[in-house]
Amino acid sequence: MKTILVTGAAGFIGSFLSKRLLEQGHKVIGIDNINGYYDVRIKEARLDMFNEYDKFVFYKKNIADKTAVNEIFEKHKPEIVVNLAAQAGVRYSIENPDVYIESNIIGFFNILEACRHNPVEHLVYASSSSVYGANKKVPFSTDDKVDNPVSLYAATKKSNELMAHCYSKLYNIPSTGLRFFTVYGPMGRPDMAYFSFTNKFIEGNTIQIFNNGNCKRDFTYIDDIVEGVIRVMNHPPKKVNGEDGLPLPPYAVYNIGNSNPENLLDFVDILQQELIRAGVLPADYNFDLYKELVPMQPGDVIVTYADTSALERDMGYKPGTSLREGLHKFAQWYKDFYG
Repeated sequence: MKTILVTGAAGFIGSFLSKRLLEQGHKVIGIDNINGYYDVRIKEARLDMFNEYDKFVFYKKNIADKTAVNEIFEKHKPEIVVNLAAQAGVRYSIENPDVYIESNIIGFFNILEACRHNPVEHLVYASSSSVYGANKKVPFSTDDKVDNPVSLYAATKKSNELMAHCYSKLYNIPSTGLRFFTVYGPMGRPDMAYFSFTNKFIEGNTIQIFNNGNCKRDFTYIDDIVEGVIRVMNHPPKKVNGEDGLPLPPYAVYNIGNSNPENLLDFVDILQQELIRAGVLPADYNFDLYKELVPMQPGDVIVTYADTSALERDMGYKPGTSLREGLHKFAQWYKDFYG
């Protein structure tokens, strides 16, 4: 059993990952600043999942606070670190760039420095499919160049990969970046399309579907994401020397996606069906009255599509939850949570 530090432990992915690790018997040290980017009640509900576990220790701290990060590392000596704390959201980064620099750049730097001075077996950190920017080639492969971000959020995530590579090379820190593709499910983020659309359906508001509905997203269910993260955690990049006898950076990057992009109009249709099935929407709900097809907006991309062959090859794993199954579970949770 390991001592595992999870930053962003009250976040969507962080909470589900922490719960799975606790079920496996690990000790989990959680950090989260519980900011107000979205409904704090959802973050509190996620933390409530840990009440029954005595191996969970939680700190309400900001990873941009270097002193706090160092004290936690020195006290608990984590063997594995999973950095999921970040300011998320493409559109929000256009209006509020400061918080992205604070959390995604300064915060991640503090984690790297702590791993440098308190050696760990493996640092796993969240990157994003956003790093692919306006790439035209699909599916997106980790071998592709990712030098054209279309949002500050994407730029910070690419910066994380570069920073981690540098620290892997200089200080021999095994690190793996995970490019997540549109994660969804129960207790998810309200700013994500499936969640915000549901709220608007309930309120009788119109939803906007960008690029006139000609967008595709590689939706990935939360349980599939967690399974992929755990498999990666247990397989740190090996420390080996190159032909010149010098150490090669123990560094890797993987895509985690469903490798099955869904058209947004089809996605919304399935979402509506499952919300009706769960009793969230009335049986006679007319979706066509509440949709508006609009042009693309700054910072957005037409398609996300993950090439997950490397994850399948190295970890023997490929996500497999269907969109309908995942949205059904979300709809059931939404009904229970909001009554």
